[in-house]
Amino acid sequence: MTTKRSLVLMSARNNADWCAVMGRTHGVPGEFGAQAWTAPVRTPPYYPDAVTLVPGADPAEVTGRIDLSAPGATVKDSFADLDLTAAGFRVLFEAAWIHRPAGPPAAFSGAPWEVAEDPDAVRAWAHAWDDGGGDADLFRPALLDDPGTFLLAARAPDGRITAGAVASRSEGVPGGGVLGLSNVFARDGGADAAWPGALDAAHRLFPGLPVVGYEHGEELDTALRHGFTATGPLRIWLHG
Repeated sequence: MTTKRSLVLMSARNNADWCAVMGRTHGVPGEFGAQAWTAPVRTPPYYPDAVTLVPGADPAEVTGRIDLSAPGATVKDSFADLDLTAAGFRVLFEAAWIHRPAGPPAAFSGAPWEVAEDPDAVRAWAHAWDDGGGDADLFRPALLDDPGTFLLAARAPDGRITAGAVASRSEGVPGGGVLGLSNVFARDGGADAAWPGALDAAHRLFPGLPVVGYEHGEELDTALRHGFTATGPLRIWLHG
């Protein structure tokens, strides 16, 4: 029987796997321990320096393996059960892990999304995701080297990328394989417009895998409208 706790364990590991991949593409060597994945130097923007993998992790063990010498370190408290205030952290935001059973979206009538397969396609995807925000370099062609990472994209007839998502496959998670979906976006219509296509692409790639991720605020409400359920809380802690 799959419980919400086991789903959170799978989601946390999948998310840590994805954070590790992103770190490697930026030259950041992460390490998996019994309680957390951690990076000894600052990770790329928007990505945590640590992700807890089990409930009841030792705060000193987690924070002792990341760089606290300058403000900005973050910890993804996957079970929302840590208190890092004594180490100089404050809660940046709270969110929820989400899960959707394997299966196609309820309704999707658009053209099938594609997978970015070369450096030019990755760069085009990154610029569409960034939409002029100045962070397009976050997603680098080195992502193509990871066999479990897929940049999914919808294209207009003129070739422009109009929507996208990152699919990250984890096989060695507790309870079996899962597919994480993150960075879901659409140039028009927001995540509501993107989720059906992203879920259709995920189902075509790995029809037997459940989909996991995390969201907060309005984006969480949107995911719930597209067949996800919330499985447990998480917190993001910011140092300094």
